[in-house]
Amino acid sequence: MERIILIETSTALCSTALAQDGRVVAYKENAGREHAALTAPFVKEMLDEKGLKVSDCSAVCVCKGPGSYTGLRVGVSTAKGLCFGAGIPLLSVGSLDTLVWQAIAEGLVPEGCKYIIPMIDARRMEVYTAVFTPDGKQVGKTEPKIIDSSSFASERSEGPVLFIGDGAQKCSEILAGPGASFVQCSPKASAMAAPAFTALHEKRFEDVAYFEPFYLKEFVATVSRKKLF
Repeated sequence: MERIILIETSTALCSTALAQDGRVVAYKENAGREHAALTAPFVKEMLDEKGLKVSDCSAVCVCKGPGSYTGLRVGVSTAKGLCFGAGIPLLSVGSLDTLVWQAIAEGLVPEGCKYIIPMIDARRMEVYTAVFTPDGKQVGKTEPKIIDSSSFASERSEGPVLFIGDGAQKCSEILAGPGASFVQCSPKASAMAAPAFTALHEKRFEDVAYFEPFYLKEFVATVSRKKLF
């Protein structure tokens, strides 16, 4: 019996899931940006509910990004700790891939859809994005993109396009048009199950010691303008 612990912390939503033989059997989520406090307890709660230990699982799969710098660090460090402690492999799935599989699993793909374009909010009018086909294959590079009226003009001209993610709604007015649909949501750990089991069967394991999240852009620290003293 194959079991995978799934961890998704790339956006404001912190979520974990337990998948068994391809099917999600437990799920936890919280949208309060309490990733550091909740990720590990969520995993423990799921396993306790099923009477399992981490070592009873075949692997841990973590979201590798792009997304929130802090959120990704929490997810990856938690996943590494679980893998080190139980001696099981580490897998990873991108946040954009997760959104695409979420659209497929939840029946959100419009009839005749030509492309699914996931969008992770990167503040202002910028998103982390890529272009996928309705069967989950990526056909464009992953990149940070500032959205304007000409964005994805070629894809939109070919037929219905689904924009999905926590950056979709802010782009809806600019990209609105015939065949364009928008789903505002965060990627969920439960949607990682399909690509995670594919990675497990293909033995696409990450190096637990050296694996790092895919930030896409360098983290830039800012100095608060508030004077405390």
